Amino acid sequence: MLLPIRLRPVLQTHSPLVSLACAFQRTQQSPFSTTQVLEARKKQKPKLDRRITLIRYFLQHPLTPRPLRFSRNRYLRHWTIHRAWQLFQLKTRQKRELELERQWCSMRDASEALRLMDGNGLRVDEKSVDVSKSKDVGRLYRIAMLKKGVWDGVPIEYARIQTHTPPRDGWNHGWTR
Repeated sequence: MLLPIRLRPVLQTHSPLVSLACAFQRTQQSPFSTTQVLEARKKQKPKLDRRITLIRYFLQHPLTPRPLRFSRNRYLRHWTIHRAWQLFQLKTRQKRELELERQWCSMRDASEALRLMDGNGLRVDEKSVDVSKSKDVGRLYRIAMLKKGVWDGVPIEYARIQTHTPPRDGWNHGWTR
């Protein structure tokens, strides 16, 4: 009689590591927290704390939105509008800088005119300034450049009571003096 030949030996013995790993794979029979069980008995939904919800929202959401996915025509339209907006902002910025430069040059010229003005309001040349009359020359310029009392005013922040929220009624239309 022929016995069947087994190609792989059958080993029923387990190493201690295998049995230890199996012990850790067992699921826990009782729940860790009784809150869910008690709420299930009362048939209530779990209470959501708004603060925790907001903290989770802001911690888990990325700062930048996902990139836009456009078709070719829509991408071209988007790029054209974006480029036009960039050019508009550039022109506005250049116009503002040009206006500020014009104002600065005007202030510089006025300061220079005050510096070269004598006590009578007449302009004198720098070369012809007399030492005896040099006290009167530039007197208005020196007065204009004094910074005395600039920081003595009340800051604008204290002009009204600081509030964190706007008033409930935006404007009091019935107020009279």
